[in-house]
Amino acid sequence: MVVLSFQAINFHSAASSAAAQRNNYQNSSSSSIAIGGGVRCGIAEASGVPAPMGQKTKYKDGIFEKAFMTLFARKMEKFARGGGGGGEDVGKKKGWLDYDYEAFVEVSKRVMQGRTRLQQQQVVREVLISMLPPGAPAQFRKLFPPTRWAAEFNAALTVPFFHWLVGPSEVVEIEVNGVKQRSGVLIKKCRYLENSGCVGMCVNMCKIPTQDFFTNEFGLPLTMTPNFEDMSCEMAYGQVPVRFEDDPASKQPCLPVFCPVANPNSSLCPKLQP
Repeated sequence: MVVLSFQAINFHSAASSAAAQRNNYQNSSSSSIAIGGGVRCGIAEASGVPAPMGQKTKYKDGIFEKAFMTLFARKMEKFARGGGGGGEDVGKKKGWLDYDYEAFVEVSKRVMQGRTRLQQQQVVREVLISMLPPGAPAQFRKLFPPTRWAAEFNAALTVPFFHWLVGPSEVVEIEVNGVKQRSGVLIKKCRYLENSGCVGMCVNMCKIPTQDFFTNEFGLPLTMTPNFEDMSCEMAYGQVPVRFEDDPASKQPCLPVFCPVANPNSSLCPKLQP
């Protein structure tokens, strides 16, 4: 879902900027990382960091965050259970600042209802495509070919533009094909997983479709590795994702402490089944 942030980018005008960043990369290896350095997520906790496991983090969302929530929720409403005409009515009743994060998550839950794992992932792909201007994937491939620079640049972009969805994150060093590079993003405690409490929503509505979109549509490999024990997640730009069947996330059971409809007796989250 990080691709939502690219809707606000004019790909033609961004070309010169991207080229300049690429040319200056050798002179300053940290230049691409500095993009997200001054942007902080609107956490309302007194500590300024996500709440401990078992406690729900409080956020103070601004206009930017609510605009993205509304944009995504309205697109998702068309595919949600009771959507179509009903979904359109809901969208018309709410203004651009009327959606909050809980409403956004609720729409996601209704999208999952009555759909298989693959169908859920396909819905997210269609929503992401609909949010991009015509020719955006092709432009992205030209601006960001699968190089170390492109991976590190996109990791830096993720930190400020992705926080509305997943909460605070930071760029970290990872190893891709034996080479150490700062193209990893560590999400401290994923807001989407924290609010939904659902393994299936994490995997089917975020992890897999985002990986596939970057890897197949944008041509920049991306692997997302959620940690269901502490709700953190690592995004690795430049790293080709493994097949779903070989991914540890595909074998994850429910989180009965957080999911109201979890099946504690099942070794696999029902939403991960074909």
